[in-house]
Amino acid sequence: MSDEKLQKVLARAGLGSRREVETWIQVGRVRVNGQVATLGDRVTGAEHITVDGRRVPAEKLTGLRRKVLMYHKPVGEVTSRHDTEGRPTVFQQLPRLGQGRWISIGRLDLNTLGLLLFTNDGELANRLMHPSWELEREYACRVFGEVDQAMLNRLTAGVVLDDGEARFDSIVPVGGEGGNTWYHVVVREGRQREVRRLWESQDVAVSRLIRVRYGPVSLPHDLPRGKYRFLEDDAIAALCRAVDLDPRQSISPDASGGGGRRKPAGSKGRKPRRR
Repeated sequence: MSDEKLQKVLARAGLGSRREVETWIQVGRVRVNGQVATLGDRVTGAEHITVDGRRVPAEKLTGLRRKVLMYHKPVGEVTSRHDTEGRPTVFQQLPRLGQGRWISIGRLDLNTLGLLLFTNDGELANRLMHPSWELEREYACRVFGEVDQAMLNRLTAGVVLDDGEARFDSIVPVGGEGGNTWYHVVVREGRQREVRRLWESQDVAVSRLIRVRYGPVSLPHDLPRGKYRFLEDDAIAALCRAVDLDPRQSISPDASGGGGRRKPAGSKGRKPRRR
């Protein structure tokens, strides 16, 4: 976590101009962790800072608090803020934020249900979505059609789709009856309809598709469809560590917008895996 001059942090928090704050520090009105501050002090914003004995709220010092929630998307909702056809959107089901806005970490198509993650931290969202981090996405798939070992071997070795080669990292059968069989599959990219298109390349139809995991976060069995749940701090920290982001670092309002798939700033990413 980087540090800054105390007067700069307090001025950015809106307590006064930097010159005013410097005067307060010089006359002893400011304390850091119980000690009278001096003009040479540098802080991260995580300290206990008081002015005239009143604590400055941590949110003012460090920006917005990082939030992440999981949402159990049902079939029939679109992953967009507004829909020209008037269909319900996932954003209509989320709680309001006092500052910033919710950013969807990836998308699920209209007929796919399961885990969607949302955050108010644009940098975290960008990293979690960017293919260079190769985060696992796990899906439960109910497929209809004849599936043999040769087909499974092709799907894990790699097949060519219209936007390039794709593959499942793993395929695990989990039962079924008749012509319907359930599999759990893992991919590491967020291409549009990738899981469905991989199965379709083998003339197998997906009749049910549920995302059950995104990186280190799994969909809880007790989270009903159409409901959300905030992640605890340790789960948020695990998400941050998965993309080399310091979980102790708070976000600034400027980072809470966007959510595109640009390459993470200051990150070289990871080397492409061998196929």
